[in-house]
Amino acid sequence: MNHLLTMNDVSTDEINKLLDRAEEFQRNPSIDTLEEKSAALLFFEPSTRTKMSFEMACDKLQMKRLTFSPEQSSVTKGESLYDTIKTLESIGSDVIIVRHPEKNYFNAIKNLIDVPMINAGDGSGEHPTQSLLDLMTIRQEFNRFEHLNVAICGDIKHSRVARSNAIALDNLGANVTLVAKEEWQDHSLPFKYHTIDEAISGVDVLMLLRVQYERHEIKEGKEESYLQTYGLTKERERAMRKGSIIMHPAPVNRGIEIDSELVECERSRIFQQMTNGVAVREAIIEHCLK
Repeated sequence: MNHLLTMNDVSTDEINKLLDRAEEFQRNPSIDTLEEKSAALLFFEPSTRTKMSFEMACDKLQMKRLTFSPEQSSVTKGESLYDTIKTLESIGSDVIIVRHPEKNYFNAIKNLIDVPMINAGDGSGEHPTQSLLDLMTIRQEFNRFEHLNVAICGDIKHSRVARSNAIALDNLGANVTLVAKEEWQDHSLPFKYHTIDEAISGVDVLMLLRVQYERHEIKEGKEESYLQTYGLTKERERAMRKGSIIMHPAPVNRGIEIDSELVECERSRIFQQMTNGVAVREAIIEHCLK
C-alpha cells in the first residue's frame, strides 16, 4: 500500500496488521516517531473528528503539519486540486491527507502524485480511515470478524462510511445487512435490505449512520418521525441481544438516528470509536510512509 484511497486498496492481511500496529500505539504512544517527516492536511469540507484526530496523530508521531484552508488559499483564484497537491508535494510534504466533496476525486491524480495520499473522505464515495477505526472497535469487542452479524442503518446512498465498512466487513467474513428508507438505498452494494426491527434482534453490531442532509437533492427537514420509523429508540435497544454494541461515525443527530439517552449507554462505543481514530491514523500514516 502506498496511497490509501479506498478499502479495496487494503488486503485483509494489511487490515489486521494496521489494527495490530494501532493497538501498539495505544499501549505505548512513544514507540516510534516520524520527526523528520511532514504531512499536509487538505480539508475542503468541514470536519471535527477526522481532521483533529489526523492532527493529533501527526503530533504524536512528532511530524510537521501543514494545515490548509481553502478559503485562504489559491483555490479561490482557480487553482485545481491537482496543482494544490503538487505544490504541497514540491515544498516538501511527505504525505498528503485530503477530504474533498467530489466522489473519486483521486482517480484523475493518484498516478501523478509522487508521495502517499490518504483519502479522508470523498463526497459520498468512501472513508477508509473511518472504516479502519470502526474495524478496530469491533475487533476490540469480539476479537474476530468472521460470522459477526452487522447491520448498517441509515442514509446508505449518501454515506461514504457505509460503503467502506460494508466492503471491508464482507471481505473479513462478517454478515452484512443494510437498513434504509427506500430512497436512501444503494443497490450497487450487494447486500440485502431489511427493516430495522427485522435486523435488530440478531445483530452483534448495530452501525448507525448520520443522515446526510447536505447531500440530498431535495432538502428535507430534520423530522423526529425518522427516529420512530428507522432509528434506534429505547424500545429497540432493549430488543438487542446481550453483548451487542452500538456504533455511529458521528456527528450524531441526537433524537433522529438515535435516542439521545442511548448515545452514551452501556452498549454504545461511539466515543471509543473516536479514541481509536488517533491510533489508527498513526498506523496508517506510518504504513504509507514506510
